[in-house]
Amino acid sequence: MPDRESSPKLPPPAERMIRGVASKQKSVERGHDKWSWSSVTVVGVVGWSVTLSTLLGLALGIWIDRHWPSRFSWTLALLAVGLVFGCVTAWLRLKGDAS
Repeated sequence: MPDRESSPKLPPPAERMIRGVASKQKSVERGHDKWSWSSVTVVGVVGWSVTLSTLLGLALGIWIDRHWPSRFSWTLALLAVGLVFGCVTAWLRLKGDAS
């Protein structure tokens, strides 16, 4: 392994990144990894928020199409609305957890 004096000088951002990776590696080796079940929980909650809003839009659209038939498909429209609503909700939830 080359010594530090013979290796080229790295720019400050690269030095910080290397120190950060080394620090993370040490914490993982000690068992202090922050990525644990809380990360899995966030992914699950985000997935369910998208899935449930999409399915609720689909169910409401099917119900409207059966009770008030028209040439406009409420099923497709509300499916899309539910999907967009779920994605926006997931984005806001992730944005709130990241800060």
